[in-house]
Amino acid sequence: MSPIDEQAIKDRLTKTCPCRVVTRAAIKEAIANGADTLEKVRAATGAMAGSCRGQRCRSSIEGLLEQASWEKDLEI
Repeated sequence: MSPIDEQAIKDRLTKTCPCRVVTRAAIKEAIANGADTLEKVRAATGAMAGSCRGQRCRSSIEGLLEQASWEKDLEI
């Protein structure tokens, strides 16, 4: 199995937002489809709308947004 396949599996299994059971894969997909802010990720996935209101997942989502921004900058 390639490292890319392993990462995709981990992304599908990792619950970034445990309150709403939103996976890292779902958040990455939302970001790839244009959700470039926390509010847009919340609207697209339901993340940060659970009982903790993002206290448990906000920093992870911010990290994914930052990573996507870096990757976009590298493409230029």
